[in-house]
Order: sequence, then structure tokens, then C-alpha cells
Amino acid sequence: MAFRKDSKISSNFSKILVSLASPESILERSYGEVLKPETINYRTYKPERDGLFCERIFGPVKDWECHCGKYKRIRYKGIICDRCGVEVTEKKVRRERTGHIQLVVPVAHIWFFKSLPNKIGALLGLQTKKLDTIIYYERYVVIQPGIKEQDDINVMDFLTEEEYFDIVENLPAENQYLDDSDPNKFIAKMGAEAIHDLLARIDLDKISYELRHKANTETSQQRKQDALKRLQVFEAFRDSRNRIENRPEWMIVKVVPVIPPELRPLVPLDGGRFATSDLNDLYRRVIIRNNRLKRLIEIKAPDVIMRNEKRMLQEAVDSLFDNSRKANAVKTDSNRALKSLSDSLKGKQGRFRQNLLGKRVDYSGRSVIVVGPELSLNECGIPKAMAAELFKPFVIRKLLERGIVKTVKSAKKIVDRKDPVVWDILE
Repeated sequence: MAFRKDSKISSNFSKILVSLASPESILERSYGEVLKPETINYRTYKPERDGLFCERIFGPVKDWECHCGKYKRIRYKGIICDRCGVEVTEKKVRRERTGHIQLVVPVAHIWFFKSLPNKIGALLGLQTKKLDTIIYYERYVVIQPGIKEQDDINVMDFLTEEEYFDIVENLPAENQYLDDSDPNKFIAKMGAEAIHDLLARIDLDKISYELRHKANTETSQQRKQDALKRLQVFEAFRDSRNRIENRPEWMIVKVVPVIPPELRPLVPLDGGRFATSDLNDLYRRVIIRNNRLKRLIEIKAPDVIMRNEKRMLQEAVDSLFDNSRKANAVKTDSNRALKSLSDSLKGKQGRFRQNLLGKRVDYSGRSVIVVGPELSLNECGIPKAMAAELFKPFVIRKLLERGIVKTVKSAKKIVDRKDPVVWDILE
């Protein structure tokens, strides 16, 4: 299915396929990078440039008018202002244009390591607790043992900080200058970057074959179940290759998409105050921490400080995607958990059930259902008044067919008056 930014949008499609988004596809759909955590200027009430409501990225606030006011009216349609960089178009584009945040370091997507079954854990054969120690910068994991393989150090071995530095100190000086693709180079990392490298090295076909063999030959019921659970995830990735490209390493996020500003509005209140969507606060936390980490890398800050900042960035992105799943959820001053992207989609009040499926219609009713000895097992009784309302179109057609009335308007009046003929037709 094509996106709005694409030139061809098909109105005829038979199905929608949900898949992992690659960093390239997120950048392709984005209209610009959000660099600042600011929303609007509190003196002019205009969106800040490169901020979360930037007109250059998301489109103008007023129809056919750029930010600086150089171009006004529809005759300048499609022109990009040379002064402020805003495209002259309708303001409704602010409901569909997305931006992005380019992360300094990759982060793991909370849906794939905090959910059941644990998708990343299944692919790597790791328990959730062990996976968390890598993602939240507590342990190093060996990605490529290189020349240290002879010292009984293998892929996926966990190392403490002391163990890691002991190994690095004993390595030959030239080892660190080798290319990552060189099989003799020792590589151990922590954080989502390590998980990304491990996922990128997975041979889906080979491990899938090994797991299938293990499931067939294993005598222990528990180990057999574990192998089958892992095999399910591997097979899902292999099956998807025929329809769309899906790579395991895309579960690690390098680019965070920023949803359109009209879907996370900032509403002015009386007295100069503003009511804002929780998503804006969650996006702000991500941008602030990402910018701070960028600055720390530039000034070559100590490793301990950098590691702590990377962990905080991971936690900020976790909160943005699914705040309610975290033990220490981000809260407001009034101790209310902020509503994240997942919270606005899931559940009874979510976007799908509340807005897409829960539309109000005039052909539904609510009443106590009635059973009776003369009814079949697949039938139930409903009140007469409700039956007249629900079957109104059919009753009107019958009234016209029988010649009782000449027009639909007069037929509606008869149904509303509940004339005896209505009950005869309903019977």
C-alpha cells in the first residue's frame, strides 16, 4: 500500500500487510529531522523552527501561507519560501506529514524484548533477564571472539566490565585496528548496538534447520517446547521473505518516526496556558537526551557518563513507544502515567476500537434479549418498538409495494406513528 508521500496511491487493495520498518523506509516517509525539543514560541505563538511543530517539516499552520508571511494566497501553491523554507499548501497536511529523530546510538524496540513471546530473545536464544543486561548497558556480550577463541571465549559470552578490559589489555596492539569483517578481530559490545550486530549475523535458514532437528530428536519435553517456540519466530521471518523484506535487525531502532503534529495537538487555554498531548512530552525527553548524548560524544566524555546517557536514551524511547509496559513509567506532576503511542492504540479507548470500529450507527440497538419456548436456538426476541426502528427501511419498502402510501415521507410518518399496519408487515 502506498503512502501519501508516494506519487501513486492505489484506492484498490485487497489486504494490508504489517511489517517491520527499515531505517531507510522511515527516512523515505519523513519530511525532515526534528532537532529541537521546543514546540511553539510563547511570545509569537508560532511553531519553532526544527522543533516538534516546525512548519518547514510538517507544513503551514494557516492555509496557503508560509511561516514568515512572504507568500500568501492559493496562487503561490507548491512554492517553497526561500526565506523560511515552508511550502505554501493547505494546513491539513499537518495531519499526515511525519518527521524523524536520528538517534546517535541504536535502541531496542520495547515491543520486541518486553512482550511475550520475547522475539529478540527467541532469535538469539537468550532469556529476558540476560537480554536486559545487554540492552541497559550492564554487561558486554561477545559478538566475534576472533583470536580469543583459543582462550575458550565464544560468541554470546557475557562479560563484566573488568573481564572486558582484561581481555582488551591482553590483545595484540594491531587487533583493534583490524576491520570488523576480519575473523581475527575480537569484538564485544553492550547496548542495542550489540544486539543489532548479533541479529544482523543470524543465518535464518541454518538455525531454522537446527531447531527443527532439535525439536524432532530432543527427549526433554521442556527443551522441545523451547525449540518449537524459537522455531515459530524463525519461520515467521522466513515466510515473510516471499511477500516483503523483513530483517531481524530492524527490531533495533536507529530512526524514531515523529507522528504528525495534528495527532498530538497543543491547545491554548484561557490565561495564556496550554494543554498538550502526552506524546509531546515523551518526544521532548527523547530529543533532549539524544542531543545531550551527541554533545558528550563530541567532547569525548568519560565512558561511565556516556554509558549512563545511552541507557537513559533507551529508557526515553521505551517510554515513548509503550510507557505502561515499564515498571517505572514516566509520570506527570499529578502522578499520572503519560499516555504513549501504544496506549493511544490499544484497548477499548484506543484508536482502533474507539474510533475505527466504534462508529455510531442508526441500525443497532441495546436491550434485554428475550427467549421463548417457540423460538429456535439461534433466535431471540426483541422489543416491538426496537424492531420497528431497526427494520424501518424494509417496512417503508413494503408500505410502498402494497400501495398503502405513495411517498417515502408519508411511509416514515406511518412507521413513526406505529400504525397497526406496521406490526402486520413486521410479522
